[in-house]
Amino acid sequence: MSLTALGLIVLAGLIHACWNIAAKKAGGDARFAFFSAFLMMLVWAPLGWWIGRDVVPGWGAIEWALVLASGVLHVIYYVILLRGYRKSDLTVVYPMARGTGPLLSSLVAIVLLGEQISALGLAGIAGVVGGVFLIAGGPGLLRAAHDPVARMRVHKGMVYGVVTGVFIASYTVVDGYAVKVVLMSPILVDYMGNFVRVALLAPSVLRDLPTAVQLWHTQWRYALLVAVVSPVAYVLVLFAMQQAPLSHVAPAREVSMLFAALIGGQLLGEGDRVARLLGAMLIAAGVMALALG
Repeated sequence: MSLTALGLIVLAGLIHACWNIAAKKAGGDARFAFFSAFLMMLVWAPLGWWIGRDVVPGWGAIEWALVLASGVLHVIYYVILLRGYRKSDLTVVYPMARGTGPLLSSLVAIVLLGEQISALGLAGIAGVVGGVFLIAGGPGLLRAAHDPVARMRVHKGMVYGVVTGVFIASYTVVDGYAVKVVLMSPILVDYMGNFVRVALLAPSVLRDLPTAVQLWHTQWRYALLVAVVSPVAYVLVLFAMQQAPLSHVAPAREVSMLFAALIGGQLLGEGDRVARLLGAMLIAAGVMALALG
């Protein structure tokens, strides 16, 4: 992987962790997802028009199918992620979500496709499992047997994180195919997919407009932050995919877990910060080992 691609991924990881912290603080649901998608559509309209005015009219069935698939997968991913943030801590949900995709991909390849794995790859799997153990509370789970509420909160975060990770892996493959094989513009893949997201999320707002208006007044600042910075993070990753193999870019994105565990744990005051930071580091190292092994 080139230094340019690595630099793009590290910067994207920092931005990605920051907007996830904002989303966690907002405590929103599908309506918050609509707010951020709608604002994203407005904020980035000039750039989207400038780049797409001559390109989009020439798109065929493949390009539009990829945009539709990307939009749908991103909606499901985002709604599940937001629900996880409402049910559990960011320092549980986020590392689980970011580490699940590469781990599942490797296990499927070994079990179902008969692929071989090196000692480094096995070490990577052990790192991810160990990181999950620490994030879940590690030995503290045994000491916390008297606190079923706290234990259930951690378990819910793990479940939502894993499901979110499945959809992260899914949209990464779709978008990676779009920019690497079909040679679509990374900016247009994300921006045009956002129209799909707005359309799919609109019913969540229209069902109860008075409540949506109330939520808008309390959440619009967080939604605006997500709308402004989240496309930057993802487009940087898509550009990196054009310069480096997808199998390297996807695991390298997990550096964002370190930022989220460190910054998020401090800002949000979530417990077990040291254990969760170590867990995030183990997952990140394990994922990188999986990529190399």
